[in-house]
Amino acid sequence: MDRLTALKSIAAEASRGELSFPTNVDATLKLQRALGEPDCHTEMAARLVQAEPLLAARTVAIANSVAYNRAGHDVTNVRAAVQRVGFRTLGALAASVIVRQLASEIVDPGLRAKADALWIHSAHVAALAQVIARRVSFVDPETALFAGIVHEVGGFYLLSRAEEFPGLVDDCADEWIEHGEVAIGRGVLLKLGVPVPVMGAIEALWNGMRALPPETLGDTLLLAKDLAPFPSPLHERPGASTMDSAATIDFTVGEGTLAQVLAESAEEVKSLTAALL
Repeated sequence: MDRLTALKSIAAEASRGELSFPTNVDATLKLQRALGEPDCHTEMAARLVQAEPLLAARTVAIANSVAYNRAGHDVTNVRAAVQRVGFRTLGALAASVIVRQLASEIVDPGLRAKADALWIHSAHVAALAQVIARRVSFVDPETALFAGIVHEVGGFYLLSRAEEFPGLVDDCADEWIEHGEVAIGRGVLLKLGVPVPVMGAIEALWNGMRALPPETLGDTLLLAKDLAPFPSPLHERPGASTMDSAATIDFTVGEGTLAQVLAESAEEVKSLTAALL
């Protein structure tokens, strides 16, 4: 089977909801759904999080990041971390574990390197999206963080299937954009139960249209993706902004430029990214 046929086949399966996930993803999906139940309280959430070591470690790390620990008082246990970050951030962190688990069974070193690079990109986009949301576009920062975490989930799913089809992701940018990104991304996002506003923002990202300064969640996500210092290994968007060009973008709010906001928030972005990695 040639590369394009294989890609179209995977995309068609995803469109039909026929997705092949590692078993640990199913377990974390159940945990994520449990965290979203109306009767889930802090004690129950802490117990659920403790059952997933990676999620527990990430929750404590995020709680102690600059974005959530402005007073400089570190927490040392999951319960305190859950109380500090809140259930919505906890849902985003569960999603980050799921995204990483999609590629957890990759053996091929080249594909593993691509998956690691894609997560580094996603973590930076998530951290930048949260800061841009809070400081510039004034959309919900936690939703922006979540959108950044999951925006490349289709790419992770593609990489998880790539060992079945040698050469599938070699110089595949054009084919991925035309035949895979939307169909596979949409299928996986639906499977993960991603909220409609986040789906809409990622759809806007695929369309590549945005306003400057950013006004919507989609604008926020696209600007964060363009400004991420590590591009996606699957494709680099043509015409993307850079950190240098950010200095020329002025806001309609306040008197600062995007470069100033990013400079002022650099430690926060660094801390958030490190916690997600």
